[in-house]
Parts: sequence; structure tokens; C-alpha cells
Amino acid sequence: MTFQAGWLRATLLSTTLALTMTGPVLADRAPDAFKVTDFLLDNGMEVVVIPDHRAPIVTHMVWYKIGSADEPAGKSGIAHFFEHLMFKATTNHAAGEFDRAIADIGGSNNAFTSYDYTAFYETVAPSALGQMMSFEADRMRNLILTDDVIKTERDVILEERRSRIDNNPQAVLDEEVDATLWQNQPYRIPVIGWMQEMQQLNRTDATAFYDKYYRPNNAVLIVAGDVEPETVRALAEKTYGKVARGPDLPPRIRPVEPEQNTKRTVTLSDARVSVPSFSTQWVVPSYHSGKPGEAEALDLLAEILGGGNRSRLYQALVVQQGIASNAGAFFQGTMLDDTNFTVYGAPRGDARLADVEAAVDAEVARIVKDGVTPSELEKAKDRYVRSMIFARDKQDSMANIYGATLATGGNVQDVQQWPDRIRAVTADEVKAAAARYLVLGRSTTGYLLPQQQAGN
Repeated sequence: MTFQAGWLRATLLSTTLALTMTGPVLADRAPDAFKVTDFLLDNGMEVVVIPDHRAPIVTHMVWYKIGSADEPAGKSGIAHFFEHLMFKATTNHAAGEFDRAIADIGGSNNAFTSYDYTAFYETVAPSALGQMMSFEADRMRNLILTDDVIKTERDVILEERRSRIDNNPQAVLDEEVDATLWQNQPYRIPVIGWMQEMQQLNRTDATAFYDKYYRPNNAVLIVAGDVEPETVRALAEKTYGKVARGPDLPPRIRPVEPEQNTKRTVTLSDARVSVPSFSTQWVVPSYHSGKPGEAEALDLLAEILGGGNRSRLYQALVVQQGIASNAGAFFQGTMLDDTNFTVYGAPRGDARLADVEAAVDAEVARIVKDGVTPSELEKAKDRYVRSMIFARDKQDSMANIYGATLATGGNVQDVQQWPDRIRAVTADEVKAAAARYLVLGRSTTGYLLPQQQAGN
């Protein structure tokens, strides 16, 4: 069980490119054997089937449209906390029975919580799909939540926060940067929660959260692998279809960011840090919140500027100038509300962090002033297309692509039409996106420094 938060972004960047950016390319060129099917159960649960008969396995995922950004004020961390509680006993199954059933057949399972959704998944043989659906449908409504269960699992998440956040200088800085970048939007609150609020979570909070959000009409079922749509529909109706529909939830309308007009900095000096680093972030539109074409242009901007060893930042700072050990950029497009665009870097050898930051800023300014070349743009598009070939080879990648899109306001057609929208982006649109959004006077920069540099 895990959570996806700001401090994981750099680690997940390459995976994000493979999954959320390039995945849909094959979908619109796939033969009938890979045709994606989408339908609704009578209780409002959406089901997506992604056939892939190349291996006798299936990935089964349930995505709930509830994440940390939907939490009640003062209850930070409850979405992630409840992800943990979903692995406890139900009225039909003892604690641990679900996990043992998966282990007995050589399968795997896990879950994760993000700002906009919570997802649970299992990878098993196709013959076990009905059993997985039965277990998941059961815990959707039949959990047994006692005070003892709450206390034990609350202690687990508190220790998780200590080990993964409080003991990690980069994670601590990322939380502070998020709280500074976002002035009003709930993305400013960490997915795992603030310690003092996590300590107060109780059974009443958990039960209210469960009853409100864990309903079939607030969930999306994704099944990818060696299955047929008709089989999935029959199994889903037999299991999930028996779960009563919950009350209709109001639209997910969250606080809106005010206009940002200042440059802000956050600095953390820590004795455990040996190499200084920095990141600069801007608030930008996501695929869900932006105007047509904006997110696509930002995607390609991130790829050209800092998406890998062929990018401008890597070539200029690492290869040519030799002043950086790493430098790059990324854009988190799959968010329900506005998102962030980030550039980052760290020095190499005797180079100074200030020199690396200045060089990164100069590359951003070059694109703002002169734009990108047609050749750069076409190569960036080609890299996305090629990356999809590898993403398509992992059925869980495809399940994540569709799940994340549908849980953040999109639909199957958005995924399938994505490659055409990417192909339509022009160099002028990439330049316009950079000029409009990558303004240093409206950025937030975080510095992670060794302890001896505290006075610098």
C-alpha cells in the first residue's frame, strides 16, 4: 500500500512518460483483438475492458474518484488511511484472506492513493478474475471498522509518515514547496496528511468517508489482459452489479487558485544532504482544466526542454557545459484541476548550484524568446509514439492510462483521440505555452542544501 505524492515525482517521471503520455498511441491503431470496450452497470459503475491475449494473465483495477484533494478540512490523510483500511476484515472474509487467496495462486496485489483518486489492483490468471471481483465488491461495502482496527492502522500510517517523509530531506522540502506553490488549492496538502491531523483520525471519520465515497457509482473498473468483454460484463454484473448504488455525489469543485504575481523560494539545509539541488515550479493547466491543445503543448514543451538525454537541458548542462549531474523538466498532465510544470537540476564537481540554476533559466528563456524548431517538435512527438510500443507490452500500463484518465474527468474517447491531438500541436503553440506560463516572476523554487551552506 502506498501513496503518490510530490516527493515521488522525479522517481516516477520516466514511468509517467511511458504510461500517461504515450500510452494512447496504439489504442487508435489497434486491431479488433485489442479493441477497448466501455459500459455502465445498472448501479452506475463504469467498466472498461482492454483485451490483450499475448499472455495468460489479467490486471483487475478498481479506481475510486476520491483522493486527498477531496478530504474534509482538518482530516488530511484520511484518503490514504482508508486505502489501508480496505485490507481489513469484512463481514464475509477474515483479515488477510484476500491477500492469501492471491498469494496462493501466484498473483500480486497492491493499492495507491493520489490527489485525485484511490486505486486497488490485482494481477492474476484469467480463471481467478471472478474471485477477484467478488473480493473487491465485498470490501466496497462490507468492511468491519472497529476502534481497535482504526488504532492499529493509524499507528501504521503515522510510522509511514515518519519513515518516508520526516526522515527524507527531499520529501520534507517537496511538502513545503507544494504548500508554497499552491496558495488555495488542496494540492498544497500532502497526500499522506499532516502529522497532527493524522493523529486525530478516528472510526467516525473513517465510517463517514467510507459511506460517502466507496460506492459503485463513484468507481471505475478497469480489466486488462487475456479476457473477452462479454466475460467481464457477466462477471461484473454478478459481483459489482449486486452492490447498491450510493447517493449521487456533487461535482468535484475545489477552491480555485488566485492570480499569482510573486516569485517565492523555499530553502532547506540538512546535514544528510551531500549534493545541493533545486527545482522551479509553475502552476499550469492540466488535460482536464486547460483549453483545447494547452496540455498537449505543455507535454511536448516538457519533453523538448528536459524530457531525457536528448533534451535541451541535458545536452546543454550535462553534455556541453558539464556543470550539472542532472537537469530536466516534467509536466503532470493527468490531474483533475490545474497542475504543475517543473524544471530541476543539480551541480557536478566544482560547479555551483547558482550556475546550474542560471543555465536552466537561460534555456527556458530561449524557448520563450525563440520557440522550438520543427525538427525538435517532430522528434519529440516520435519519441512519445515509440514509447507507447513499450507501454503496450505491459497490460498494467494500459490499465493505468485509462484508469487515471477516467478518474480525473476524462473518458475512453479522450485516451483514443490523444495521439491526433499531440500530432496537431504546432511549434508556435509550444512557444506560446512557454511564454504564457513559464514566467520566473510567478514561480516557486525549492533549494535543498548541505548543512554548511545554511548561510549562503
